[in-house]
Amino acid sequence: MPQITVDYSEQLADAFDRGAFARDVHARTVEIADAKPAACKTQFRRTEDTTVGPDAEGHAIVHVTIGLLAGRSDETKARLAEAVLDALRDHVKPVGGLALHASAEVRDLDASYRKLDA
Repeated sequence: MPQITVDYSEQLADAFDRGAFARDVHARTVEIADAKPAACKTQFRRTEDTTVGPDAEGHAIVHVTIGLLAGRSDETKARLAEAVLDALRDHVKPVGGLALHASAEVRDLDASYRKLDA
């Protein structure tokens, strides 16, 4: 915990500094949600197809999901989601001809969440 997943359109592959973004989000998660630095884990998933409304061209999407152990207030989760959007502004360069649609969600992990450190 926290489990951070980033889905992003392949058109952003060269414009998205994923390593810097992950380090930035980890730091913000530690500060805002009182997470442990060593517990922050981020996975990036590049998606091949992006469609927004009726358009399959001219759009790129980044959606970040952060799963936290239960106990954070809705205000804390909202602050962290806003901080993630700020980090995206810092680490995704504009790509000509593409409209960027960025979003973030911070949610509680299900009570069944378990982890294995091997």
